Amino acid sequence: MKAIVGVQGVQVCATEGAIFEVNRFKGSNGGEVIQLTDVFLLGEGESARVGTPTVEGASVTAKILTNKRNDKKLVIKRLRRKGFHKKRGHRQEISVIQIQSIQG
Repeated sequence: MKAIVGVQGVQVCATEGAIFEVNRFKGSNGGEVIQLTDVFLLGEGESARVGTPTVEGASVTAKILTNKRNDKKLVIKRLRRKGFHKKRGHRQEISVIQIQSIQG
């Protein structure tokens, strides 16, 4: 069974056993089980149910595998002919989750 789920402001197409990297869940630790209730589409083919905006009674259970920081993104600012340049980096905090089951 497939489901399109909203996770931390991002929509993902989830199947059982799928692994995703999403924005970090605040105050969570690795190994915790979370319930995702923003299910926008459930099923596939002719039996698919589309929510308005979410499917009532549907939920997805996911397990947080790890919390980590993503690769560094460089932010470079430069002004022509002024000798000004600034280089900064940013590492986004992410959670790696695995979909365990889809109910609905």
